[in-house]
Amino acid sequence: MRYWLIKSEPDVFSFDDLLAAPKQTTCWDSVRNSSARNFLRDGMKKGDLAFYYHSNAEPSAIVGICEVVREGYPDHTALDPSHDYYDADSNAATPTWFMVDVKAVKKLANPVGLPEIKNSAALSEMALVKVGRLSVVPVRPNEWETVIAMSEGRS
Repeated sequence: MRYWLIKSEPDVFSFDDLLAAPKQTTCWDSVRNSSARNFLRDGMKKGDLAFYYHSNAEPSAIVGICEVVREGYPDHTALDPSHDYYDADSNAATPTWFMVDVKAVKKLANPVGLPEIKNSAALSEMALVKVGRLSVVPVRPNEWETVIAMSEGRS
């Protein structure tokens, strides 16, 4: 099993929205960065866990945990001309963009904010800090455990 971090602006799709979704599951679509796409297409596997991160929030924070329940498949929003993330260069035969399905596991009792993450020596190499703009990034097992401990008040 691998660990990930996925980002969403809470006013676009919050962790509470995921909790309220049918079966607490949604497709993670509309990612338009090739590095993040590669993680969705090639890296994320069924059963992997991901931190759910609210970006563009005060403060930005890890607020929940979700599980990958469907591995990468073509992102339908890229093929829909009426969608904001339509990509005229993408097509069904050779799709450019991919998505996964995620299911809520739990909301963190204590969100872990970006300032706390940046102040933690154990998280100084975390992709969230090093490669801040990507909407999907891997998380190392020791980073996962550190964030969990922080959310539980153990560090």
